[in-house]
Amino acid sequence: MKITNKFSLLASALIFTSAFSLPTQAEELKLGAMPVGSGWYVGAAAIQRMVQEKDSKLDIEIIARGGGVANPMVVESGKADIALSNVATSRWASEGMLLYQGNSATHIRSLVGGLNPVYIGAIVRKDYMQENGFKTLDDIFKSNRPINIMMKPAGSNIPPVVEAILAAYGLDRDKIKSQGGSILQVDSSQMSGLIRDKRVDLYFDTILQGHPSITEISLTGGIEFLDMSERALEVMASLGLQKGSYGKWFDAQTGSNIGGDFGTHLIASSKMSDDTAYSITKIVVENMDQLSNDFKAWKAFKLEDAAKPEKNGIRLHPGAIRYYKEIGLLK
Repeated sequence: MKITNKFSLLASALIFTSAFSLPTQAEELKLGAMPVGSGWYVGAAAIQRMVQEKDSKLDIEIIARGGGVANPMVVESGKADIALSNVATSRWASEGMLLYQGNSATHIRSLVGGLNPVYIGAIVRKDYMQENGFKTLDDIFKSNRPINIMMKPAGSNIPPVVEAILAAYGLDRDKIKSQGGSILQVDSSQMSGLIRDKRVDLYFDTILQGHPSITEISLTGGIEFLDMSERALEVMASLGLQKGSYGKWFDAQTGSNIGGDFGTHLIASSKMSDDTAYSITKIVVENMDQLSNDFKAWKAFKLEDAAKPEKNGIRLHPGAIRYYKEIGLLK
């Protein structure tokens, strides 16, 4: 009887010890990015590795699809807990405007703003400019002469911005057609050929260093980069894009050019706990030197921009606010 009691006590002790020695299960988070091979996938993978290295209580799974337009709604729907997004499109989503057509993303919050700029820029055929005596974007849109415009298909963040710029000049699809021009919306694979064949005069796209389509178009020659006009910049500012200057990244440029910056930030669901949001914000901000070695675009990040309203576009998560107050960026 005494032996049995000893074994019972030993078994109880082992069960008690095992229960308290089990590792705490990590909180699983889904991070919205873009498909494998994209810049945002690289950035998301860098965050994933850093979180695993710095905080064993968090476990991140990357969603390898989506993008600047889709990701605010991916977080809103609960399909992702955090995501990379464009500042302007997050604002559009939160207000249910433009692409989102009344489907407001009311539960998205920003964690880290000012990750890197993403410009919309204008590229034009030199022949078209010379034949018409044009010098600027203003000249083109005020002339009432035929213009063939190219941009990405519907669903991209480019078309609604271009349409708003055209409207500021009293132009739309029908007016451009009546003047003998057109608006073509095509995939990136077709763009170089259309410009080379002179079926397109003016091309709007996101301007990123190393952008494959723009690199190819630049190498074919016969094009130049235009600064966005003041009227276009005013329109873009009303849509949440900031005026910015991108460097001489392509052969066809003669120097830097002025464009509208969509911005990039890290967003999260308002349903995320303050502690988790605080941890992610802290890890990303305090390890940006290493993260930017993995994703070069983030070398543009400046700590002083991380909490600025214009670099976030939407409300900050309370957990992020706590961190920014802790380091003195917010009062």
